[in-house]
Amino acid sequence: MKNKKINSHELKNTKQLALHYMATLVDVARESFLILDSDLRVISANPTFYQTFRVLPEQTENRFIYELGNGQWDIFELMKLLKEILPRKKTVKNYEVNHIFPVIGGKTILLNARQIDAVQLIILAMEDITVRKSLEEKLAEHTRGLEVKVSERTKDLAERVKELESLNKTMVGRELKMVELKKEIENLKKRLKNGNGKNGNGNHNHNHKNGNGNHKNG
Repeated sequence: MKNKKINSHELKNTKQLALHYMATLVDVARESFLILDSDLRVISANPTFYQTFRVLPEQTENRFIYELGNGQWDIFELMKLLKEILPRKKTVKNYEVNHIFPVIGGKTILLNARQIDAVQLIILAMEDITVRKSLEEKLAEHTRGLEVKVSERTKDLAERVKELESLNKTMVGRELKMVELKKEIENLKKRLKNGNGKNGNGNHNHNHKNGNGNHKNG
């Protein structure tokens, strides 16, 4: 009987201490909070928890966490966190859990937990990051889409540059060919001009000699 009274007294003190912790946390926290005893029984929860998960205090307090909401909190990742990871590390930060809840649907919950051995308590903070996660996924998808578009655009530009380079080479080749043709035409003109001049002089001299010859004969 004596031990039983001590246990009841300790339980009362533990609950009062848990409520004190909870009152302090509620003042500064926006996340959902649960205070658990070493057996994973819920001692208390903050108003945000009840609002977020749409449950009542009488459905939550003094119940094991895996019994809450007809077993909706019996989540493998959560149980692993509380039973395996937390006892070793004492503090767990940003442990992500994805779960479909019967009332509120699919949620992504970020868990932060701390085990306080001195009072045999576990403080479990739960942040609903579903919207943020969705936005991050949409942003990542949008970024991937932009990367694909940029890649395609870069490829198109590279092909266009090649086409322009090829066209430029063709145009330069034609220009060089035109320059060569112009030079050839100029050379031909010069040769024709020089050739006509020689022929003209030759005819003149021939006629002059013939003239002189005729004069002598006369």
